[in-house]
Amino acid sequence: MKLNINGVERQVATDWQDETLLTVLRDHLGLPGTRFSCGIGQCGACLVHVEGSPVSSCLMSVKQAADKNILTIEGLAADDGTLHPLQQAWIDENVPQCGYCQSGQIMQALALLETTPDPDDADIDQAMNGNLCRCGTYDRIRKSIKKAAIVMREAN
Repeated sequence: MKLNINGVERQVATDWQDETLLTVLRDHLGLPGTRFSCGIGQCGACLVHVEGSPVSSCLMSVKQAADKNILTIEGLAADDGTLHPLQQAWIDENVPQCGYCQSGQIMQALALLETTPDPDDADIDQAMNGNLCRCGTYDRIRKSIKKAAIVMREAN
């Protein structure tokens, strides 16, 4: 069975097909940026993009993800190590405290900016509603998304 993760085709054992995509990413393929938290698709910590859409990887089996394009947090930075504008904005605005939810937050923010390149507060709040942050850094998250949106629009 094949998974296309961050532009790289990875062969996975067929006995992994019923495991969650989250488990295979973290435990079998060494991509720990995607986080396990609630395990029921309610917190957003495990978000990855599958075929360009955010998906709770704790709810998707490897069989369901086979032959699809999967983007994880590890795939956002450029090959030369340059951070994606969202990653850089997160750092610039000191968003993470514990940091546990941040990869899912960034992946959800990316989905928002791909469909809404100039979001207002209401757009951000609605899009990010399913991503829980126990530290409560929502104001900094909103500010970071707006900052990244400017950089991304200027790059296009």
